[in-house]
Amino acid sequence: MKSNPLKIVLADDDEADRLLFIEAFDELKSGNSVQTVNDGVELMELLRQTVIENLPDILFLDINMPKKNGLDCLKEIRADQKFKEVSVAIFTTSSSQRDMEETFLLGANVYINKPNNFQQLKKLLEKALSYSNVYQDPPFNKDNFILNVE
Repeated sequence: MKSNPLKIVLADDDEADRLLFIEAFDELKSGNSVQTVNDGVELMELLRQTVIENLPDILFLDINMPKKNGLDCLKEIRADQKFKEVSVAIFTTSSSQRDMEETFLLGANVYINKPNNFQQLKKLLEKALSYSNVYQDPPFNKDNFILNVE
């Protein structure tokens, strides 16, 4: 993992979720760079056009998006050596065991259920950043794959 500030990208089709995500990082005053995209097609175009040195450190990826869903993006990201250093956090409303299992097997670093309120979102993002180095290097541990706020 690179040193601070981190480059963070959120891929999510829900505008309200994108705005809350940005606001939460602003309130955390982490100094990290946050960029958002609306769907999987836009995400993959962004990643392909970015030079390796400027790739995001952490990508928060929603599963359910139009045009190209998060699972398809995750497959493409993990199939391309250019993106091997990018940590992928699945960031979704889905609590499906099948989605958790599939994203783990496809190489996501962590699975995060979107919280129901803004304060929980801030705590969760702060925790995700503080643990970001745990999720960087394989072998990934299924015991710490799901990140929750307690």
